[in-house]
Amino acid sequence: MKESAEALFPRYYDERQSASAVRYVAQVDPMLLDDGTYFVLESDGELVACGGWSRRDRLYTGSGESEGDSRALDPATEPAKVRAMFVRADWTRRGLGRRIVEECEAAARREGFRRLALLSTLPGVPLYLACGFEPLEEVEVALSDGVRLAGVSMEKSIDPAGDANNTPEVGREFASSPNPPRDDPCEHVSVSRRRWA
Repeated sequence: MKESAEALFPRYYDERQSASAVRYVAQVDPMLLDDGTYFVLESDGELVACGGWSRRDRLYTGSGESEGDSRALDPATEPAKVRAMFVRADWTRRGLGRRIVEECEAAARREGFRRLALLSTLPGVPLYLACGFEPLEEVEVALSDGVRLAGVSMEKSIDPAGDANNTPEVGREFASSPNPPRDDPCEHVSVSRRRWA
């Protein structure tokens, strides 16, 4: 996470904002881990991308602690939150972020959610647009140290029925064919749930 933010955030934010984001935004949220809603993509045992979703009210990690953070969302009336998405800089533009978003969408759909919402940092906006999210509002958020960071709130409707055959499953090897296509940059990349100590 931090490696990704250190490489990508300076392209969009000044030095102070980037340093603050690395410290307060690029961190694992224990709530996602405890809920089992955080996923990683690994290649040869190396973490290359991560991200998750939440059935709880907390919108992003760098917001500090709030009393309502752990409140369970109502799937019928509130969107699930896509959270803490990071792709290592040397693995961007290979479809990894999209794979995690698809897994988040499928998992939220299985729990009855009809919409996904997120607050994207500027580096993530192109990914979310490509995944069908619509920008709602440009925002500026204050991180725990008071540094302000520009972002975009976004939302996406998800089909409650969905196409289960088009959605990756946790633990599934994406290039399970013995002869994956040579032009597939993601061969031997798998998604799994991850727990950190």
